[in-house]
Amino acid sequence: MNLLTTQELTAFYGDFQALYGIDFAIDEGEVVAIIGANGAGKSTFLRSLTGLNRVARDAIRFDGEPIGGRAPHDIVKRGIALVPEGRRLFPSLSVEENLVLGANPGRPGPWSLQRVCELFPILAERRRSPGTALSGGQQQMVAIGRALMSNPKLLLCDELSLGLAPTVIKDIYAAMPAIVAAGTAVIVVEQDIGQALRVAHRVYCFQEGRVSLAGDADALTRDQIAEAYFGTSHPIAEEAGHGIRH
Repeated sequence: MNLLTTQELTAFYGDFQALYGIDFAIDEGEVVAIIGANGAGKSTFLRSLTGLNRVARDAIRFDGEPIGGRAPHDIVKRGIALVPEGRRLFPSLSVEENLVLGANPGRPGPWSLQRVCELFPILAERRRSPGTALSGGQQQMVAIGRALMSNPKLLLCDELSLGLAPTVIKDIYAAMPAIVAAGTAVIVVEQDIGQALRVAHRVYCFQEGRVSLAGDADALTRDQIAEAYFGTSHPIAEEAGHGIRH
């Protein structure tokens, strides 16, 4: 049974329709990447999964139960956690306090303050520092750790690499296997297509609020991705990163 599915998922901002009939699935132990240009609907999709956008009750099923339209705090308690774009740490709190806040739902599981600091050792060294006094990469580690502290079954990561140096991105994604091994499936929204293909088992491409391509990451070609991403043939290899595989 799939861990999470969406069926004919639609989403609106007032009268503006942002998603059109999204069918999506992720299994336990999977990393699934969502790629697409700005405005394709990727972040709206994550917002819908977390209850920040109101959607039809049966449009989203998690662990066999319909969760569409439930309140965000209820969805977190059920086992879905979001690492938001831009990290959104609390500037008045220390690294440790930001992390501990993530444990608020009280879900049992493998993730604790000690375990998060083992995953990202720099956080143990900087635990007393204000969260926003850290580098961008270190703040991203705090945001991931805060989400893991809720012991989610499904972790949603929105633009992890945005604005970060390549070496920092590599360190952050190096933690992904340990997260999955601890029993958490991961959805990664990523504009770096090469990075998305390297980390994911499967990939969905969104274009203008619709799924334009879905498949195994190691089976998709440059031409398929280019057509799905831009709607036409495009010299995507150099623009989207060197990790795109034939």
